[in-house]
Amino acid sequence: MLKINDIGPQAYRDAMAHFAGHVHVVTTDGPAGKRGATVIAACSVSDTPPTVLVCLNRENPKNEPFIRNGNFALNTLASDQEALSVGFSGITGLPPEERFALGEWDVISTGAPTLKGALAVFDCEIIDSKDLATHRVLFGKVTGLRIGDNLRPLIYHNRDYHVL
Repeated sequence: MLKINDIGPQAYRDAMAHFAGHVHVVTTDGPAGKRGATVIAACSVSDTPPTVLVCLNRENPKNEPFIRNGNFALNTLASDQEALSVGFSGITGLPPEERFALGEWDVISTGAPTLKGALAVFDCEIIDSKDLATHRVLFGKVTGLRIGDNLRPLIYHNRDYHVL
């Protein structure tokens, strides 16, 4: 058992493993190039105007296209899209340019790739960002929306995938 005040990086990650989160693939495309990454740290900010946020590791230089393109699409995954999540997570070593072959994509409003078959897609124009510690929080005004079939969501908890 950890002491209450033991909040080093590993203890923090171990505690956060108990935090269940919906799995998303966040994407961008534009002059800075196409990029996608698996994320759990995303949520609604407001419905007026419709705004979401997503957190990306800012220490990874491959995430710079999000800021430079000024857009992102938050693609909320269904239970049958685990392979896509794993591919975009980077743990398989699949080159970034090959990850998009794992799904079927189109565009809605910003030019960011949007996943056909996602539970929901929030296509966003970046209206603000905030760097904090190791991450960059992107705030996106939702300019395009698609609601998919009411399938079971893909959840990440205790360092593994689960179906709700």
